[in-house]
Amino acid sequence: MEERIESEVYERQVSAAERVFSRAPFSVVTMVARIKGAVSEELVRQAVAKAQQRHVLLRVRLTERDGSQWFTSDGCGEIPVAVVPRKSADDWIEIHAAAARMPFEFETLPAVRFILIRGPDASDLIILCHHTICDGTSLAYLARDIMGYMGDPSRVVEALPPPEPLALENLPADAPRFGLTHFLIQQMNPRWAAESVPFDQEDYEQLSRAYWNHYHHDILCVELSKEETHTLVTRCRDEDISLNSALTAAFCGAQGVVEGKKPHHKQILMAASVRDRLSHPPGEALGFFASSIELKLKFNHRKNFWENARRFHKQIKPNTTNRKIFKQVLTWLTLEPTFIEAMNVKQLAALVLPDSTRYEKLSGFGQREDSVAKFLRRSRMNELEKKLWGLVITNLGRFELPTAYGSLELDRLIFQPGSGFPLSHINLVVGAVTFDGKLSLIVEYAREAIDRETVAQIKNKALEFLIQA
Repeated sequence: MEERIESEVYERQVSAAERVFSRAPFSVVTMVARIKGAVSEELVRQAVAKAQQRHVLLRVRLTERDGSQWFTSDGCGEIPVAVVPRKSADDWIEIHAAAARMPFEFETLPAVRFILIRGPDASDLIILCHHTICDGTSLAYLARDIMGYMGDPSRVVEALPPPEPLALENLPADAPRFGLTHFLIQQMNPRWAAESVPFDQEDYEQLSRAYWNHYHHDILCVELSKEETHTLVTRCRDEDISLNSALTAAFCGAQGVVEGKKPHHKQILMAASVRDRLSHPPGEALGFFASSIELKLKFNHRKNFWENARRFHKQIKPNTTNRKIFKQVLTWLTLEPTFIEAMNVKQLAALVLPDSTRYEKLSGFGQREDSVAKFLRRSRMNELEKKLWGLVITNLGRFELPTAYGSLELDRLIFQPGSGFPLSHINLVVGAVTFDGKLSLIVEYAREAIDRETVAQIKNKALEFLIQA
């Protein structure tokens, strides 16, 4: 991966893995930090400015050069920070929903925004970041950094070295080798090179407008107490399974109880961090260092929940090796980057309305028969309304971070994982994070794919499995 630093300007080419989310309006990752204590707008702005000094990807914008995307700090603007009054503990849900629909200004600003929902003695800090420059773990560390700078405004910034991106030369020795998939990709890439179409910021903005006019994402939030979390974790330990396996089994099983058995329920997509698996680990630096594994897990309703959870755990564990986890990454890194970008455009182009400034270009590309269209058909993603997965789950695990930062207290972290696919393909997206002994869960869905009452019933049944079983 080429990198140039001239006169303190940072530049490097965007990796193929980072470009997977390019032009995707739904690939927004969020961390909410619930803060006790008085937080001022100036305090947040100063902390964000310091965080920019610490994390290099917070001070870059995107630029296009001969079909390639580059990160550059040259001419990059300041991170947007908004402040709104806090009226209730749930205000952040509606505020987040509106903010997530706003396109990022990739060519001029960093792909991140902060919103302080400010109260006299309790506030919520929303960090919205595009998946191109972050993963969920990144945002947990970033929330801690922001808290540290707010708790001690005189604190000196310790800049982290630019992390090595998720790229072929950074994979571990036991990652999967090239096989049949790579052979097929080698045949597909030249064909796509002759068919490729360049897309830009305006195309992304028009696709975002089309997507959000058609789909509406909602979330339900679950905040377990320390006692409830301890009880659940203890039970998982007694059953010799992970919390991740228990959560997966609970939501998979709850869908079957509430909706009846459906083919997509058993199709699970599970996110996995690869930070500690890379040849050059990024440490706590901001960046995208994750993969996913696709599983087929069928809940047996004739058996009790914990029997199912143990069986799920036995099926999940063999899929957590480097050979399994990096399988998806290898595909990303060998496909022509503009091909994956074009998949997002191809899927959403039919939603673009005739009054769009790019209607002819986007609609024409969406209807064109080409390599991307064939690939989407083979992957069953050519029909936007088709459910492919019952559950997409990201559990960040437990973070042992400080709670006290000067006069401020970090009370809870809440994580919304975003998606690499339109939510119409997914029944439920679940994001989980444990901090200060308290588990927080987000259940996200598209209203057009499943109704809120059904999601609420699934959530309640999953909690019944986990807490009352």
